[in-house]
Amino acid sequence: MIMADVTMSNVEQSYGETNDAQKNVFDLGAFVGDLTIEEDVSSDDISLEGLQQELEECKNDDVVANILSKGAKLREYTKGVENNLRQVEFDSIQDYIQESNNLVSLHDQIRECDSILSQMETLLGGFQAEIGSISSDIKTLQEKSMDMGLKLKNRKVAESKLAKFVEDIIVPPRMVDIIVDGEVNDEFMRTLEILSKKLKFVEVDPMVKASKALKDVQPELEKLRQKAVSKVFDFIVQKLYALRKPKTNIQILQQSVLLKYKYVVSFLKEHGNEVYTEVRGAYIDTMNKVLSAHFRAYILALEKLQLDIATSSDLIGVEARSTGLFLRGREPLKNRSAIFALGERIKILKEIDEPALIPHIAEASSSKYPHEVLFRSLHKLLMDTATSEYHFCDDFFVEESMFYEIFAGPFAVIDEHFNSILSNCYDAIGLMLMIRITHQHQLIMSRRRIPCLDLYLDKVNISLWPRFKMVFDMHLNSLRNANVRTLWEDDVHPHYVMRRYAEFTASLIRLNVEYGDGQLELNLERLRMAVDDLLIKLAKIFPKTKLQIVFLINNYDMIISVLKEASPDVGKIQMHFEELLKSNTALFVEELLLEHFSDLIKFVKTRASEDPSSGSEKAIAVGEVELLAKDFGSRWKAAIELMHKDVITSFSNLLCGMEILRAALTQLLLYYTRLTDCIKRIVGGSSLNKDLVSISSIIRFSLSLARARKEAHTRACKANRYNSGLDSYVFG
Repeated sequence: MIMADVTMSNVEQSYGETNDAQKNVFDLGAFVGDLTIEEDVSSDDISLEGLQQELEECKNDDVVANILSKGAKLREYTKGVENNLRQVEFDSIQDYIQESNNLVSLHDQIRECDSILSQMETLLGGFQAEIGSISSDIKTLQEKSMDMGLKLKNRKVAESKLAKFVEDIIVPPRMVDIIVDGEVNDEFMRTLEILSKKLKFVEVDPMVKASKALKDVQPELEKLRQKAVSKVFDFIVQKLYALRKPKTNIQILQQSVLLKYKYVVSFLKEHGNEVYTEVRGAYIDTMNKVLSAHFRAYILALEKLQLDIATSSDLIGVEARSTGLFLRGREPLKNRSAIFALGERIKILKEIDEPALIPHIAEASSSKYPHEVLFRSLHKLLMDTATSEYHFCDDFFVEESMFYEIFAGPFAVIDEHFNSILSNCYDAIGLMLMIRITHQHQLIMSRRRIPCLDLYLDKVNISLWPRFKMVFDMHLNSLRNANVRTLWEDDVHPHYVMRRYAEFTASLIRLNVEYGDGQLELNLERLRMAVDDLLIKLAKIFPKTKLQIVFLINNYDMIISVLKEASPDVGKIQMHFEELLKSNTALFVEELLLEHFSDLIKFVKTRASEDPSSGSEKAIAVGEVELLAKDFGSRWKAAIELMHKDVITSFSNLLCGMEILRAALTQLLLYYTRLTDCIKRIVGGSSLNKDLVSISSIIRFSLSLARARKEAHTRACKANRYNSGLDSYVFG
């Protein structure tokens, strides 16, 4: 078989070499078409069907292609192949013969290897038997080891549980010494924690309760518990007595002393609930009395610093000259407009978180403060004290609800003081300031995340609003029920009642800027309507229409000026008074011009619009307008000077007066322009040109008067706020 393989290999190699030599010049497609097969005698049974297909399939075979390329016949080629195979077979046999000695030597070596391997097999068999015996011994040892390990594990578990049991239930002598004879310090606190664990251990575990060891230890543990509870109670009571000492800083004592021993309270709560209840009650009672006394003393000190701003008679519509037997001797109300003005009092809202007043320092400097300053100071102290106490109750007793029991007394003291003050407070500005202060205090407590004063501050707010509404209604009714005859003064300048109203309204608007309180805005609107009615009634008492208008303009202008200072935004109330000022200014301008140029105005309004060329019977004649032109030309300067003097003396606000004068001169120019236009349309009207005054001349004269007034006013006032832009207020 080996020889056959070698022979076939040699044949394929020889054919392969021949094929490689002729591979590049052979074209199977071209050659197959010319292929001819000689018929053999015995080829009758051979079918050539499918030959073409087989040739196509074999055209890629190198050997077939090589045969076909040589054009050899199949039989000859087959014979050549057989000859080659015989030659290869013969050569292979010769090779085997030459290597026969080597093969014999190889065979001997193989037999020697078999012998050695047989000996090794016997040796390994012995080893296997010995290993089997050893494996059995190891298995036995392993079972014993596992059994011993399990026993050891169980004993360790039992030992650890027993050791823990012994440790938890045993009462060391050192513990007894510390609890019985030791002082309450850090070591005592640590010992209390250990005792607490032992007490919990014997109470919770049912197996411990059934143990005989507990019968020996439990009496000792109970004695230690009772001793510890008693000692802790005495210690806390002693510290509580320290809180009652005068001039004790409660917050420092709480933070630096009591909080260090807060575990003793936890111990009492867990192992001496009855004693804990006594301690809790004692602390509540102590702090209630101490804080109540502190706040009562502070309130008494603040009352000495109180400054009364207003009484029940200090109302907007009350006559300034009112006097009575029981009225306090003070300045006349007319000279105390600060009652209605906010002024510097608004600074309290920017000092909302400043420290509380120290009464003896303020008293030493003879300082007096309005209600809102004392209110803020008292509640600042309340907030700080409440915050500290709330945190202490939460940290020391772990009971936030204790706060409300402790502060029941202080709240009662403050409420009593607050109600007495509130019932006698007629200062509407101060009440509104206290409302805003309360709101700010609520925000402060919210930022601190301390809810303990929420109900109290809500109650304060609820108390302040009705009182403010009552005082506000008193002001409103004073305007509605005012005696116009007693209030009236023969003076067209702003009335003191209107100034009170303006300052009062401006103050409340300023305090409402950041809050947008709709109820307050509604009340201010009611107050504004009452002022409108009163002002009209006061104006009607003046005998002349012109004086009535001047009086109204002066008061409207004053109110607008005060409101502008309160808020940069134009509110509904300010817009209302600006409309009234505008309409009354137009009325005054007409009255002023009629006083000096009545004929001119009457003609312009009735005849100037007629067409002179219409040919009607009542056509405008030159003589009719000649008198008007000459009259105006002869006295226009004097009339304007009189108008200027009249305006300056009638209006207290120079800026307002200049604005009115500008409007009057503008309206005069419009009337005169209509007159000149009418003259130009009249036949023969050109003859009157010499009597007409140019518009530029009137403007220059008016400007010169305005500048002269400006210079005089500057010299008189030295630095008047109305100096700038006067020229622009004359004619723009």
